[in-house]
Amino acid sequence: MKKKLLIINTGGTISSVKTPQGYAPKPGFVKAALKAIPQLVHPDMPDYDLLEISPLIDSSNITVDDWNILAKLIADNYSHYDGFVIFHGTDTMAYTASALSFMLENLAKPVVITGSQIPLSEIRNDAMENIIASVWLAAKHALNEVVIYFNQRLLRGTRAQKVSAHRFSAFDSPNFSHLAEVGIHIEIKQRLLQPKPQEKFNCVTLTSHFIANFRLFPGFATQVLQQILNQPLRGLILESYGIGNAQNNDPLFLDTLNKASQNGVIIVNCSQCHQARVDMQSYATGQTLLQAGVISGFDMTPEAAHCKLLYLLSKGHATDKIKHLMQHPLCGELTS
Repeated sequence: MKKKLLIINTGGTISSVKTPQGYAPKPGFVKAALKAIPQLVHPDMPDYDLLEISPLIDSSNITVDDWNILAKLIADNYSHYDGFVIFHGTDTMAYTASALSFMLENLAKPVVITGSQIPLSEIRNDAMENIIASVWLAAKHALNEVVIYFNQRLLRGTRAQKVSAHRFSAFDSPNFSHLAEVGIHIEIKQRLLQPKPQEKFNCVTLTSHFIANFRLFPGFATQVLQQILNQPLRGLILESYGIGNAQNNDPLFLDTLNKASQNGVIIVNCSQCHQARVDMQSYATGQTLLQAGVISGFDMTPEAAHCKLLYLLSKGHATDKIKHLMQHPLCGELTS
């Protein structure tokens, strides 16, 4: 029996056309453009329906509310389709992929997110191949997770990061292998895929929580961090050096972190390095963070750590449970 997919268009570069103000998503353009792609009506390809978000958005404008809309669309249509493909702008694609990975609990169908660096409206573009391959992957392979497909790379949603603003290979997963070798043949790495869940699918709605990301740099003013932590903050993603190190010769910095932790702020240590795993035991500059109540983000991307913390806070867990779950994999986002 022929499979059927739901394609959800959110906007982004892939559905943009030139305007006097620069490229902007155009309602209805993608629907007409897809009809003109002969590969999508090939007998070996699945049937599909297209659902377009209104209004279409540039992904730089995406919010938690938009993630809730996307997750609800998938949940409402979960029993009607064999898989889902989402067209999305590249700037925040890694955040959306991470957020949906946590929100769509016990996912047993593929959710493939894709986009392009050059709009589909341009003669020379990378959108066409990304669309065809994403639809093929969603229909032909048992993917029980949210993934990103971009320029011959199939990546776990919670492991992906945007690594280039100018190359077609815009995304990579520096701390985790690609899920497939995509070339003349598509070779799925089955051992890396998330197993099919045994429990029932569930969609979690996110609620707004004050979470900040703070990137360390030499000579930063602790007073700036104090001002951030003086807000009604629930969580902080601390982007540290190397394998999770930070200055340990500034008592005010360490005292600020310790007081915030004691007051219930969940502080997660993620590395600024694309390829890294936080280990606060190896250096004295890491151990002082550990002593100040900072927890390890291991090899999570800052994007995944932020979205995971937002998800766990939305679930209403107690602080100690959130700290525990932040350090254990829920959907392949970290190597513990």
